[in-house]
Order: sequence, then structure tokens, then C-alpha cells
Amino acid sequence: MFSLSEENYLKVIHNLKIANSKNASTTLIAKELQTKASSVTDMLKKLADKKLVNYQKYKGVSLTKKGENIALNIVRKHRLWEVFLVDTLHFNWDEVHEVAEQLEHIKSDQLIDRLDAFLKYPTKDPHGDPIPTKNGTLPLDNSILLSNADTQKLYKISCVKDNSKSFLQYLDKHAITINSEITIIDKIDFDSSIIVKLSNGIPLTLSSKVSTNVFVNLI
Repeated sequence: MFSLSEENYLKVIHNLKIANSKNASTTLIAKELQTKASSVTDMLKKLADKKLVNYQKYKGVSLTKKGENIALNIVRKHRLWEVFLVDTLHFNWDEVHEVAEQLEHIKSDQLIDRLDAFLKYPTKDPHGDPIPTKNGTLPLDNSILLSNADTQKLYKISCVKDNSKSFLQYLDKHAITINSEITIIDKIDFDSSIIVKLSNGIPLTLSSKVSTNVFVNLI
């Protein structure tokens, strides 16, 4: 059994590794958890003593196999609860993250297994993020950032990287959701914005901040 704080650290280290493809730094962990770097250092030493992380000062931190398994289980629970909240309780996708942050710490494996079965074993959460299986594997994904997509080709939105309420509400305002079809009409060199066309046929200008937080698959 691990504390809520320990589980949050393991999940954050896992997510930072996925996002950056390298060991998580103390600074990034502190920023993500909104805490002091000194507090992060203290926790990393505790996690290292429990054989959950590999930690060397100034070299960042990575998860051990044991730590990775725990982190993936937390991610699995979080994303399954998000699916349940949206599909069954009809929350909006911008409302579920904070609630799932609380529910992910429920310890009952039987409850989570039954939740998975009830939801018919979903592979993605409402934001398009892959849901780890019970044995800790993640589905393969060949998505690319919208900012890297080619012009005049049809894509389908597969995932959003930013799960903040403001960003998701911005997408809702423009009827952009998971599985929306989108074509890049033009790319603007000056500010790296792009002009896209959605299924309604109306051109829309998206900033670089938007296009670097949306993933797509070629249709």
C-alpha cells in the first residue's frame, strides 16, 4: 500500500517520461505538482528507498519496473473513471479530470476490473489518451501533432494533450472533439498558426498553442 502522495509522484514521473522521452527532472516534477523542489527531492529519496524510482541528483529520475507497474495502474484507473463519468454519468469532458484524480486512488482491484468490464473494455479515455490494460500494456498509437500534419490531407482528431478546462472549452466552442475530421488548408510562417477546415466546411484559424496540443491520424 502506498500513500496518495506517493502515487501522485509515480504517475507524474510516468507522464513526464511519456511526454519528454527522458528522465523527469526535479524542476518539472515540482512544477507539475505545484510544490517546492526541496520537497520533491525528499520524496524521491523515499521512493528510491522503496525501490520505486531510480534517482541520482542532477540526473533526473526514472521509474523502476515496480514503480512503472504502479504508475500504469493509477493511470488505468484514472482513465477508466473518466470514461465512466462521461459515458455513464454524462459529465462533459472538461469536468472529469479533477474528479478522476480523486477516484484513481481507490484501492479495490475488483472494483476496477468490474468497471472495465461494465464499460466494455475501452481502449481510450474521453480525451483520446490510451488506457493501459490490466497487465500494464498500452495500445500502439501512430498519431502525430496537428502542427506536423500535411496540408490538403484529411485527418481525424485522436487525442488532446492539454486536458485543462479552458482548452477543452475552447475546443467545444469550435465543435472540435475526438474523431472530428479536419483538413489543414494553409500554414502561416509568421506565427506558426494554421488555417483548417472542419466537417462544417467553414475555415478556422488555430494558433500554434492549439495545434501543438492536438493529435491526429491520417484517414
